[in-house]
Amino acid sequence: MARVCYVCKKGPATGNNVSHAHNKTRRRWLPNLQTFKIVDEDGNRRRVRVCTRCISAGKVTKAPAVVAT
Repeated sequence: MARVCYVCKKGPATGNNVSHAHNKTRRRWLPNLQTFKIVDEDGNRRRVRVCTRCISAGKVTKAPAVVAT
């Protein structure tokens, strides 16, 4: 599964590690993704990866818990 937010499409950012000697090596900053159960547009329960910024902003709502009978 890709490291991309389901809501805002935020993905990894790239850049350089820079040492004191100014040596540069490539690195990646990964978004803080959490696995989240939602109800999609069709009414189906889905498990998706959502960044914590979208969760705290209220852009997604949790799916109600299913009660086993």
